[in-house]
Amino acid sequence: MLNLPNLLTLSRIFAVPILVALLWWPGWQAGYAMAFGVYCLMGITDYFDGYLARAQGAVSRLGIFLDPIADKIMVAAVILVLTAQGDIEGWHVIAALVILLREIAVSGLREFLAGLRVSVPVSQLAKWKTTLQLVSLGALILAGATPHWPLPQQVGLTALWGAAVLTLVTAWDYMRVGLKHMD
Repeated sequence: MLNLPNLLTLSRIFAVPILVALLWWPGWQAGYAMAFGVYCLMGITDYFDGYLARAQGAVSRLGIFLDPIADKIMVAAVILVLTAQGDIEGWHVIAALVILLREIAVSGLREFLAGLRVSVPVSQLAKWKTTLQLVSLGALILAGATPHWPLPQQVGLTALWGAAVLTLVTAWDYMRVGLKHMD
């Protein structure tokens, strides 16, 4: 059960407090730079845990359970800290909130449908949403490390809104499937 892919997934979960600690002090450029490195490493392990599990035939129930949780914990922690530190502010908080609310709603829907033994596969559009979301948060972390370079913040906020739009579309797609199974 504790194969390499699952250990990589667990490493992402255990890295979240380190990531949060590095982002905790706004204006600490070195902390944001280190956080960007940790965040990128977490993204690489996210790719490789799935790749290795499929390549080695080591897909497990534990991995299927933990991988989306690790992703959601990382995304939620980064959004909350960046918002608290003022890196996501004003109207941009709405985009971040849409992303967080969708994660909660879709997780609840998946849990409900699992009880009915209904599987809801991840759509290609949801994968694009996740990619935009991860690019957005990475760029916003990088913006904290390079405050005199406006491009990372512009990319981060633009991608955040793109992810929020795709979040609404994919949430609706999942809800339509789920509503068919409700009384």
